[in-house]
Amino acid sequence: MLTPEQVAQIAAELAEAERTHGVIPRITARYPQATIEDSYAIQGVWRDANIAAGRRLVGRKIGLTSKAMQQATGITEPDYGVMFDDTVHVSGAEIPFEQFSNVRVEVELAFVLATPLSGPDCTLADALAAIDYAVPALEILNSHIELEGRTIVDTIADNAAYGAMVLGDVHRRVDEVDLPWVPGVLSRNGEIEETGVAAGVLGHPARGVAWLANTFHQHGARLEAGEVILAGSFTRPMWVSRGDEVRCDFAEMGVVTCRFV
Repeated sequence: MLTPEQVAQIAAELAEAERTHGVIPRITARYPQATIEDSYAIQGVWRDANIAAGRRLVGRKIGLTSKAMQQATGITEPDYGVMFDDTVHVSGAEIPFEQFSNVRVEVELAFVLATPLSGPDCTLADALAAIDYAVPALEILNSHIELEGRTIVDTIADNAAYGAMVLGDVHRRVDEVDLPWVPGVLSRNGEIEETGVAAGVLGHPARGVAWLANTFHQHGARLEAGEVILAGSFTRPMWVSRGDEVRCDFAEMGVVTCRFV
């Protein structure tokens, strides 16, 4: 495992990479002994420094919950990161491209919690009961660690590669829509690039919320009412460039768009 000094140093490197929109060498190339526990410790130091600087935590992202994403990354287990208030955009937003590194877009559903949710035995039914509503979303990936050879340790330390999210304006209670069959048709500049259905996320997109509640319980924590939970992508990540127009059609859940400027 890494020492507290090494954890703090890597967290500082990642903070500087975020500030400069740069990329640092893989953690696992420099510290092959680093564990998943180390990576969450690095993320935690980085998170706490951001909160101390005035950023407000509004939710969590879950990643690598679908076969599409696991195959795209070569990583086979879910992870999670934090989301701050200044990373949330509404559909139609113009997104400054230079704020991110290795910019890609994913198709997801987000869930807003009405009540707290905790483990250790949280089920899909428990998660659905705790959810206020579902909303379609795009996640913007932002990787500050070199991609080649990256492992889950590198990804987790880098806040699970989360950069920002774009939320739609259609809210649905979980009993109003067949969540596993919500589709996503992702286009860039008018050309369809990726398609999928939300069942690709662990068979049901809210199952990741239960997984996260149980994982948090291991650390003596819980998910709180009002938090936004990004459930994980059910398409492969789509690379974007400055000037690209992105559109995703979620059928009855509406359309989410953004443009990178």
